[in-house]
Amino acid sequence: MTGALSRRTVLAALAAAGAVGVLPGCAAPFAQARLRLATGSARGVYYRLGTALAQAWKSQLDLERPPVVLSTAGSLQNVSMLAAGDADVVFSQVDAAAEQLVGTAADGADAPRALARIYDDVLHVVVPAASAFTTVSGLRGARVSVGAADSGVSVVARRILDAAALGAADVRATQLGLDDSVEAMAAGSIDAFFWSGGLPTPAVEQLAAAVPIRLLDLTEDGVLDVVRARYPVYAPGTVPALSYAGIAAPVTTMLVRNLLLVAASMPDDFAEALVRVLFTEQEQLAQAGPAALTIDPRAAIGTEPVLLHPGAERFYRSQRD
Repeated sequence: MTGALSRRTVLAALAAAGAVGVLPGCAAPFAQARLRLATGSARGVYYRLGTALAQAWKSQLDLERPPVVLSTAGSLQNVSMLAAGDADVVFSQVDAAAEQLVGTAADGADAPRALARIYDDVLHVVVPAASAFTTVSGLRGARVSVGAADSGVSVVARRILDAAALGAADVRATQLGLDDSVEAMAAGSIDAFFWSGGLPTPAVEQLAAAVPIRLLDLTEDGVLDVVRARYPVYAPGTVPALSYAGIAAPVTTMLVRNLLLVAASMPDDFAEALVRVLFTEQEQLAQAGPAALTIDPRAAIGTEPVLLHPGAERFYRSQRD
């Protein structure tokens, strides 16, 4: 026999002889691992990035079973799924993750732990371009979608409206996910909707290409300062001009950190491997969503108030050595 045998051929022969265990390190250590990723709307950045991550993890970790990518309502549902053991890796806004920590035993096996801060969501308050609404506080009486019931969007929308002194009786609120919000605005059945996502969000891009839209500036009525004083996890941010069709000037809004979460019970070596692939495959991930280019090891440790998983800590320390 000439030439080198492939690794697959060697392993197959050893398996047939019942001797796979005699070559330490040859078998993929995580081959049997199961991964279920809870993401978000199928037309949002969470889902696109989650799909790319699933492909990278399967390839780089030699997983025998492809990770399952789950479309969900968003952050609140995701952290609930993680706590219930119905998902293994979840995307979550930091504010939704912080709410989940309330009443959770910090040292519990199912307590959420962070793999990384991945990128920052940008809050969108979307109205038709021809709308008379120019500020959040001016939405009194408007038909407003505040996000799906179990989404992180619903958390931040409630806080923004409260900062604008708008209660449940002051707006005609409905709880629609991103896709339904976009369809409702295109049909003229809502006046505004909240969305928190990466730039650009594909569904909002498609809406802007079909129906002229505007984004409300959160500094016009001081709402940004009020909400940040109450919730320091938020930061000011900008939607650059031309991020969407018809958005001719920059819009000041708010940033929400996004985290990748796992259960504290995940083995350290597996968590470390997941984080390592996140960074080694970053350029490939960016093809699914430009937001992936902003993932940086120095910023990735900024997951407070959620603790880093020990396996993730080990990876970040190795990058400093």
